[in-house]
Amino acid sequence: GYATSTTPHSTATDPAEVEALKCLEQGTLKLEEGDVQAAKDLYKRSIGIKKNASSLFNYGVTCYHLKEFDEAIEAWKESIALQPSSPDAHTNLASAYIISPVARPDLALHHLQHVTFSSFVSHPASLAPEDPEIAFNLAAVLEACGRLEDALVQYKRSKDFGVERAAMHIRNVSAKILGKKMNEASQKQAAEHQGNDDKGSDEKP
Repeated sequence: GYATSTTPHSTATDPAEVEALKCLEQGTLKLEEGDVQAAKDLYKRSIGIKKNASSLFNYGVTCYHLKEFDEAIEAWKESIALQPSSPDAHTNLASAYIISPVARPDLALHHLQHVTFSSFVSHPASLAPEDPEIAFNLAAVLEACGRLEDALVQYKRSKDFGVERAAMHIRNVSAKILGKKMNEASQKQAAEHQGNDDKGSDEKP
């Protein structure tokens, strides 16, 4: 469930935690209904009563949806401080660092290091896996990290689901991949040529 940091014992003995959990659950219902602002308000109330990793994480999700990226980043950073092993929070934070007005691919990479690469690509976590914008954001993170082939897969996924601007990125990344392969082939050819020259110069008349 959402209240991963709550135990039956603590809810039974701490009235504040009971109230915070109630707000958290109400917020999640609002989010499922599509009322992001109401969900955000309820999560914020939950945090005010009793701060935990789950309420901070969900609050970050609502901020992200409302394009309040600085708030989302701060919420997810706090959530990670309370629950450092959360792969979803690290993945979402990486996406936020890429999509925010002042992109920070270096920080995105830092948080990606906390998530296994395979799960990052195959499971874009809780920002809604069906959201093509998320695939686009993931592609941008991957491209910034130099993982061009994986970025291409995600750009294509986002384009297939209607993100038209992904087409330009698909062309750019495809060109980068082709350029990289040509460069590698050229370097290999030059190295082989150099090897032959060296071999020839070693031969005595």
